[in-house]
Amino acid sequence: MRLPLVLVALTIAVASAQLATAEPIIFLARHAEKSDAPRGDAKNPELSAQGRARAALLGRMLKDAGIGAVFATEYARTQQTAEEISRTTGARVSVVPAKDAAALLDQLRTLESNAVVVGHSNTIPELIKGLGVEKPITIAESDYDNLFLWRRSAPRELLQLHY
Repeated sequence: MRLPLVLVALTIAVASAQLATAEPIIFLARHAEKSDAPRGDAKNPELSAQGRARAALLGRMLKDAGIGAVFATEYARTQQTAEEISRTTGARVSVVPAKDAAALLDQLRTLESNAVVVGHSNTIPELIKGLGVEKPITIAESDYDNLFLWRRSAPRELLQLHY
């Protein structure tokens, strides 16, 4: 038995209204594995082959997540990770200085679409704390597989995944 066309249209309209009023989700990830090969600036390494593969995986995972903005720091490894997300989602990458957490937090608090922040082992926990999450987050220097999801709802919700 087929649903009448009016009922289908009404169901789609209700679902669209719920999505439109849903609060944005902010995805926060540390950049993928960096290269150990000394090239150019030792403080600004690019991604390793493994890191490029991880960044591509993250991009594929977020392909259908409704991403409207991607943020990365001025470092090559975060930008290369973010570029993979941008390639699959179509969202433009905005570069925000790693030391300017306050400006990024202001932007994240006012977003109306889902977004991704690619940062570092020290900046991601700082941003999460700045977003009002009380649970302390630590990312070890060897950890590249954390993906955090944050919603603006009260109380602040944070979900931690590994990929």
